[in-house]
Amino acid sequence: MSQDELQNIKQRFSIIGNNPQLNRAIEIAVQVAPTDLSVLVTGENGVGKEFFPKIIHAYSSRKHGPYFAVNCGAIPEGTIDSELFGHEKGAFTDAKTERKGYFEIANGGTLFLDEVGELPLSTQAKLLRVLETGEFIRMGASQVQKTEVRVVAATNKDLPRAIRNGRFREDLYYRLNTVEIKVPALRERKEDIPLLFRKFAVDSSQKYRMPPIRLNDEATAMLRNYYWNGNIRQLKNVAEQISVIETNHDITAEILSKYLPKNQSENALMLAGDRPTGDPFMNEREMLYKVLFDMKRDIAELKQQVQGQNFNVSHAAPMPTNDTPIKMRDDYSDYQMAEEVKEDSNNTLAETERQAIMKALQHNAGNRKRAAEELGLSERTLYRKIKDYGL
Repeated sequence: MSQDELQNIKQRFSIIGNNPQLNRAIEIAVQVAPTDLSVLVTGENGVGKEFFPKIIHAYSSRKHGPYFAVNCGAIPEGTIDSELFGHEKGAFTDAKTERKGYFEIANGGTLFLDEVGELPLSTQAKLLRVLETGEFIRMGASQVQKTEVRVVAATNKDLPRAIRNGRFREDLYYRLNTVEIKVPALRERKEDIPLLFRKFAVDSSQKYRMPPIRLNDEATAMLRNYYWNGNIRQLKNVAEQISVIETNHDITAEILSKYLPKNQSENALMLAGDRPTGDPFMNEREMLYKVLFDMKRDIAELKQQVQGQNFNVSHAAPMPTNDTPIKMRDDYSDYQMAEEVKEDSNNTLAETERQAIMKALQHNAGNRKRAAEELGLSERTLYRKIKDYGL
């Protein structure tokens, strides 16, 4: 694909940036579009996965057919089957009329299933049947119906891990993942961050009729090196906040730092630097576990030195995991240490997570949808955590 063609696609779909990984993702979307292969778009929340199904649809033979996007994570588990496959009158208490599902009304077109990893296992079985045979049954019906739909799915979850944990069907994963498009996180696109921020700042200035904000060199460097848990969505949120609140439109690093949230979870992730996606310590729980384990080990060393005992930590056992047995030593119990660290990490992470949710809800005036977006969670997951923490 030539650079001119690539730039035309970016302009058409309002995609900003020149990162090689982003360019490669766009090229794959265009290449796979003329086929009817299922596509799985992967990447963190807020990276812009929703653009790629639109590209695939626009460059396919189905471009004149219907296009529907369904957020599987925002639909309650009890109604997801009805949304996707439809229902007959009287199929359940509130089914006063029959209803067509998305697989029926999207016939001949493209159906984008966002957050597909949130689907219940029972729905996953029905989705697999549609993908393999094109057949589905409305809720409350006995007649099999046919549909001819191109499915593009997206997820921010580690589906292979979900398969190992019994939360996602392996056969469905391979059926969806015929072609995978990986969308890079914002922290992997450092060169694009100032461009995106400038675009969002200009949009805000036009929307609210005020001069656009400008970043000095130090603020630009801070922007590029920030971790951006919420990716592009979070960056846009910060640009809009500064545009509306700050009367001084020349933004320094000191001003910018007021709008970049800092909490224990984020600090732990910052310790990881720019680790590649898939590194086992990119998980917040594992990062905290590692930090706390190192602290416990240092404390144990100091304790043994004070007591006049010989304790060699240079050959300390590696950090234990759920899958690795812990080797016992004569002079100190790694197992006891690991159990203490595990308890501390669970308590620390739970409190950190609770505080982060409370802060996001307060920041968004109780709006759960916007709070979920800021936190990088699905609405269903946020609802569950609010209930768990009694918020």
